[in-house]
Amino acid sequence: MKIDAVLSPPEIDLLPQSDLRQTTCVIFDVLRATSSILTALTNGAREIYPASTIEEALALKARMPDALLGGERHGERIDGFDAGNSPLEYRENMPARIITTTTNGTVALRACEAAREVLVGALLNIGALEARLLRHPPETLLLVCAGTFRELALEDVYAAGMLCARFPDAELTDAALTARALFLRFREDSIGALQHSKNGRVLGSKGRPEDVRWCSQVSCFNTVGVMRAGAIRIDPEAVRDSEGQ
Repeated sequence: MKIDAVLSPPEIDLLPQSDLRQTTCVIFDVLRATSSILTALTNGAREIYPASTIEEALALKARMPDALLGGERHGERIDGFDAGNSPLEYRENMPARIITTTTNGTVALRACEAAREVLVGALLNIGALEARLLRHPPETLLLVCAGTFRELALEDVYAAGMLCARFPDAELTDAALTARALFLRFREDSIGALQHSKNGRVLGSKGRPEDVRWCSQVSCFNTVGVMRAGAIRIDPEAVRDSEGQ
């Protein structure tokens, strides 16, 4: 297996023009979009629709009025939306459908929609991702780090590097080696890595340290989200694995 990585949003802009038909993409937006998506799926949501823009999210809401409308811009809940982008808002009593739009995470997900497979990644489900990729090893694995606005986000690269480190026999590109090197800088100190990151510090300054702590948990979910035809659903194999434990 070859592992490559996209480390920043300007690289994500190029993905819709790339041939990803033989590539499995794992998208990381650890603080906080993919962590919130996985939390919602683990707590009852059956379908999550990532929208690239607010306008697209509102159009989806018009078609699915029963759906919860969530998301953020500049880290804050969008006016008129039901929820923001904190995973703590998605921990219980989730409706069947959720529509979400965020500054970076949902854009990264949609940029990869032509890939062979699109998986939702975070520290929360690293172990489940590893198991899924061992069962179905792709020819090429692309780790997509959503970033923040137009910049690299340390926490996304750290999570991508943690996944890289779990496949010691894989062929790593320089970008993947860079992600693994960042992981090795912090190793298993996930809370330290996230608190050290710019986004972690910003969330702490805004009184949201619990978001950082929640997102720093490693492999606490057996959930793997798979995006197909514009909707993210739980991989049924991950559910069976969880029930068998």
